[in-house]
Amino acid sequence: MAPRGRILAVLAAVCILTLLCSHGAPVSPMGAHLMLCQPHLTCGDKFYDPLQHCCYDDAVVPLGRTQKCGNCTFRVCFEQCCFWSLRPLESFVVKVKGQSCFLALSPDDRLCRSVG
Repeated sequence: MAPRGRILAVLAAVCILTLLCSHGAPVSPMGAHLMLCQPHLTCGDKFYDPLQHCCYDDAVVPLGRTQKCGNCTFRVCFEQCCFWSLRPLESFVVKVKGQSCFLALSPDDRLCRSVG
């Protein structure tokens, strides 16, 4: 193939990929979760769409999943449950995910009583 032909072939391939990405066309059969040009992350050995799921405790869970934190409920994809000791009481604090559990309480934190 002449150099000019190779350049045309590369340009054609780039154009096709650009068209596919601009429309989010799937590259695998319907029902498959991975799509070309769509964001995806891994959780252990599984892929997931961060617009619908998150990775919590090495498991893919829906964004709306909640769990108990003392007498509170927290959203596992966006918040974390931290042990908090207020002598003589032991409690929990729900903080924004990624924030250190050792930081002082902020207005966004929720103090939760221990259950039991």
